[in-house]
This record gives sequence, C-alpha cells and structure tokens, in this order.
Amino acid sequence: MTTNYENNPAVANFVEYLKIPSVQPNVDYAGCVAFLQKQAKEIGLSVKIYEVVKNKPIVVLTWLGQDKSLPSILLNSHMDVVPVFENSWTYPPFSGHIDDEGKIFARGSQDMKCVGIQYLEAIRKLKESGVNLKRTLHISFVPDEEIGGHDGMEKFVLTEDFKKLNVGFALDEGMANPTEEFIIFNGERSIWQMHIHCPGQPGHGSLLLPNTAGEKLRYIIDQFMDLRKQQKKILDSDSKLTIGDVTSVNMTQIYGGVQSNVIPEKLTAVFDVRLAVTVDHTQFENMVKKWCKEAGEGVTYEFEQKNPNVECTKLDATNPYWIAFKTATDEMKLKLDCRIFPGGTDSRYIRRVGIPAIGFSPMNHTPVLLHDHDEFLKADIYLRGIDIYVKIISAVANV
Repeated sequence: MTTNYENNPAVANFVEYLKIPSVQPNVDYAGCVAFLQKQAKEIGLSVKIYEVVKNKPIVVLTWLGQDKSLPSILLNSHMDVVPVFENSWTYPPFSGHIDDEGKIFARGSQDMKCVGIQYLEAIRKLKESGVNLKRTLHISFVPDEEIGGHDGMEKFVLTEDFKKLNVGFALDEGMANPTEEFIIFNGERSIWQMHIHCPGQPGHGSLLLPNTAGEKLRYIIDQFMDLRKQQKKILDSDSKLTIGDVTSVNMTQIYGGVQSNVIPEKLTAVFDVRLAVTVDHTQFENMVKKWCKEAGEGVTYEFEQKNPNVECTKLDATNPYWIAFKTATDEMKLKLDCRIFPGGTDSRYIRRVGIPAIGFSPMNHTPVLLHDHDEFLKADIYLRGIDIYVKIISAVANV
C-alpha cells in the first residue's frame, strides 16, 4: 500500500518539500526557493522573488488568466515551520516517512506545506487538462508566518509589488478537523499582548508598607482573570460556540523584583488577549485603563502586539468569490463549518488591506496536530485535497 503512495508524483513532491528543514528560527529558505523554482519550471509558471526584508524571500508563482484586467486570485501559504522536539517523534520530523496506513509524518505536513503543494498539484492538473482560467492566479510562498509574519506578509501587502498583483480574493490556511466537516475561516480575533507595569514603594520584606507593587499586581491579575472566567463560562454554556467566538485571556509572564527579602519597586504581568470579532476595541482599552487607575498610583500598560480591528470576509451574496467557492464545495457535497480562526494567520494582513480571504485546509477526518509531535497527514486525504482545489480554484478564478 505504502509503495503506491511513494510512487505517486504528487506525494513525492510533497515529501520532497517536507524534507527541507525550513524550521524557525534558522529557516532554510534557499532550499524552499530552489524547490519552488523547479516546480514552477515543470508546471510552466513564471516565478518572481521579492525580498522586502533581506534573506526572507517571498516567492510568487504566476499563471496568467485570459483577462489580465480582472482582479487576480491569491493562493497563499507559508514556507516556515515551528521547532521540533525530535526525541518525542516516532520518525525523524523531516523524513516525510510514510507508514503502512499511508500516514505522511513530518513537521509541516498539516501546517502548512500540504496546502502549498496541493495548490501546485491542482494547477498542474488543470494545465494538463487544457483548462484556461479567466483570472490570473498568483501562488505565494511567504516567510516567517510562524513568528507573526512581520517580515513576511505583513510588510509585503503594503508594497507596490503587492499592489501590482491586483488581488481580488485570497485563499490561505485553515485547520484539520477530526470529523466529516471541512472548517473554513472568514475572520480572526485581534491579538493584544499587554504588559501591565505596577510600580510601588520598595523596602524590607519584613515590613507592611503601603502602596506596594504586589498589591497593585494582585488587583490587575484579579480583573483579567475574572474576565477570563466570564468568557470561559460563555464558551462552556453553548456547544455551538468555538474558542474563536469568545475573547481568550491568559497570563503568560510575571517579572520584576531583585531578591526574596526586598519589596520590589516594580512588578509586571503580561497578558495574551485575543479579542472576539464582536468586541469594541476602544471600549476594551478604556476598561484596561480603568483597571490600571483602580489598581493604584502609577500603574501603566504597554502593548507588545496590538492588532487593529479587521472586518471579517463576508459569506453572503455580496461576495461573488464566496458564492463560487460555496457552489464548488456544494457540487462536491462537502460539509462546511464556518468559524473565526482561534489563532493568527497571514489572512489577517490580507483582510487588513481590504481583500476578502478565506482560510481553508482540505483536511477532514484528520486529528489536529499543528505544532504537535508526530504531525502527519494521510496520503489519501492529501490527494483528495488536490482534487478539491482543482474545483475550487477553477470556480473562483472564473468568477
């Protein structure tokens, strides 16, 4: 059974890409670029490499459409993958090992080298069958998504080079799903990472001084944790809700102080907050300001990351690309589950410049293993995903 898969050219290309250790923080982008240039040549696509930030290439493969004046379709994926704890893997994480059940094991098999190759294999099929699409397709392979995309898509969307691509609609990554449904994402929560600084009266650890950093810190932690509890209660109260529908709050760091018997002059707590798409950003920040004031004298906050409010992509008749996408998936009898993405992907930067984007990875009946040990994707699911993209790409590129 395994041999069949290993002899399948689409699987072989996937495995070759998985073997490139494009792992953060020392990513082998050169290996990815060489591989993609070779793919483009085989398929008959033009290639352009942009470097908005030195040594962080953005590779764009292009298939020109019949009507070059129409807005184009962007098929986006990222080349980088997260680090691995090799001892916890059954097979080496960059081996692309295929077991007897046809599971392809490798870091990036779900997140998201599969999607990048599925785009290319779908285009290969379309070209081989003599199809011509109305709109131009750009297939982008971007760097650094796994560390926030700041030197990748976030900067790229603001360049003249990106504007010249004239993108009207984009597809990007989604997530695996263990059940029959395919999950699609039309929006993302806003990431707010905040450092709350609590200054106070320093002194000897044996005293009960007024106005200490610890008292202020406790007040701040209580407010954030009460909000967390309230949001968790909302999530638990309705089985239809997913984590993307509520605001998540987590305290991720506390720092300050010099030694155990000295009351510190400052303590800081760090919170990772993901604001639900329904939250008013100004109101939320005003609430944090109020908490700082109530906590005591001199308490301030600063942002490590503060995503702006970005409108969700409309999933209705006002979005012709969505209608085309949905029609194609209906014809294939795919069950869709529409959600707000729980984490952050490059889609948020694409939507930020006003381009509708849908996050979609065609992986149903698959456990969610992104960033996990023994990440794998079954070869039959991967191959079916190519056929799904054949239909979807044809539909959206002929809008």
